[in-house]
Amino acid sequence: MAKRRWGDRVDGRVIRDIDSMHYFMPLMYPNRCDNEAYMRLNINIEKTEEYIKKWNNEHDGDPITIFDLVITGVMKSIYLRPQMNRFIANKTVFQRNDLTAAFVVKKQFRDDGEENLARVVAEGNDNLRSMATKIHDQIEFCKNNTDESTKAMNFLQKLPFKHFIGWAARSLDSRGWMPQSVIATDPYQCTVVLSNLGSIGMNIGYHHLMNWGTNSIFIVIGKKRLIPHYTSDGVARMRKELELSFTIDERIADGYYYAKSLKLLKRLLENPELLEEPLSTEVNY
Repeated sequence: MAKRRWGDRVDGRVIRDIDSMHYFMPLMYPNRCDNEAYMRLNINIEKTEEYIKKWNNEHDGDPITIFDLVITGVMKSIYLRPQMNRFIANKTVFQRNDLTAAFVVKKQFRDDGEENLARVVAEGNDNLRSMATKIHDQIEFCKNNTDESTKAMNFLQKLPFKHFIGWAARSLDSRGWMPQSVIATDPYQCTVVLSNLGSIGMNIGYHHLMNWGTNSIFIVIGKKRLIPHYTSDGVARMRKELELSFTIDERIADGYYYAKSLKLLKRLLENPELLEEPLSTEVNY
């Protein structure tokens, strides 16, 4: 990692060679929620499901799920497409130091079931097996413990002067002065936040971003569905697909860069054997 310089944050470094358009966009449009771009991706999972079944038969006691594949595919795509790991804070564009994914774990599937926040850190030498282990460990931890971010919110909720606390927190956040302990447990300080609506039988929607924190990408995973596809002679064939929706801060890159990044993710999820290689391994797409 490059040596920290004046203006850098504990969680990212200033992009100093940025083009003029992306330099001025945060100055003209300073709020992340005012700059949301929406995209959608359909993944053919027929081959993917066969891969998962084969893996689980061959790796007894070390199973994987479609959720593991999606997170690993997203992490590899962002590793190979580093502009997707940028964020804007205090009207300045930063390259994030870490590659992180966050998601909510519900302890019990009921209305009053407690929720915890899971956070996974990916490295260049990670692959599907190691990422799945990290994900499963986080899910197990969240089901049996309370994460530090939730503990902090529970404590702050009991304090008076909530408006002052909110102002102070927003000021620290925008300047990159939040304690590392807060950054390490807050999902909205992560590269990407994911919501697996498919696990509760729902189709995809689009989740908004937050002006709080540094998160620039939110992904919603829908349920698996049979989608008709038509041959050249008009014959319909049903194909099982997984739908993903993306809400992205449009200021961190351009549409061409986003399109290529999603094309890479589609290739990875439809050819999951590519995820057995380290995240840093290049892929033709």
